[in-house]
Amino acid sequence: MELVDEKIHLWLDSARFVKAKSGVYILYDKKLEPLYIGYAENLQGQFSKYLDTNFEDNICKQKTHSYQRIFTENPKERQKSLLDLAKEKFGRLPSCNSEND
Repeated sequence: MELVDEKIHLWLDSARFVKAKSGVYILYDKKLEPLYIGYAENLQGQFSKYLDTNFEDNICKQKTHSYQRIFTENPKERQKSLLDLAKEKFGRLPSCNSEND
């Protein structure tokens, strides 16, 4: 169940082609359940790191199948609003987010 009206991209097919802009991203599993809502000042750099390591240090994120991304000037604020939306919509944060995110 997508959180935003942005296009859903398959992880391995298109994550390498994200622009080097600030933004937020939502990682989804195969059932399109949100796994993680994150932000980065440089989405290309963040996604490159994820692709290079294949989430080796995060078993939860290893379930990533697809993603959405939103370019924004204030990624940390946008992440917070999406986390609030997820709590409202699902009654909880995505499984890979913690209360400290």
